[in-house]
Amino acid sequence: MAIRKATVNDSDTIANLLDQLDYPDTRGFLPEKIARIMACQDDGLLVYELDKKVVAFISFHFITTIGLEGDVARINFFCVDKGYRSKGIGHEMIEYFTRLANERKCDRIEVHSHSRRTDAHRFYYREGYAESPKYLVKVLNPGQ
Repeated sequence: MAIRKATVNDSDTIANLLDQLDYPDTRGFLPEKIARIMACQDDGLLVYELDKKVVAFISFHFITTIGLEGDVARINFFCVDKGYRSKGIGHEMIEYFTRLANERKCDRIEVHSHSRRTDAHRFYYREGYAESPKYLVKVLNPGQ
């Protein structure tokens, strides 16, 4: 087992995991996105390797806040391969990310999880997350 920073070479495997999250067709832009994440000190993308195979990833962003002493760590995308779930991998990734957030002086971690992802919600509740409504979104350039 190893948690490491992702590289552009992980694009295909991460695209397969994004397919499992119902985000198809990412292969065309994913290498460029991974390169951008790697170049930004406030963004991160980690993968979990088991027997030299990537079986999970987590992408995240650290947000500097001006109204609170601590900053915010946000999980953007997180997936454990369907064949490897319920084996403690997600828990290990969340623990690792929590350590990073503490090192960055964050006082909270946020994650948006669609209402249809009930299994993910159970996971996050077990990890100590609580619901915090309300999340508002404005879609820019609808239909593109």
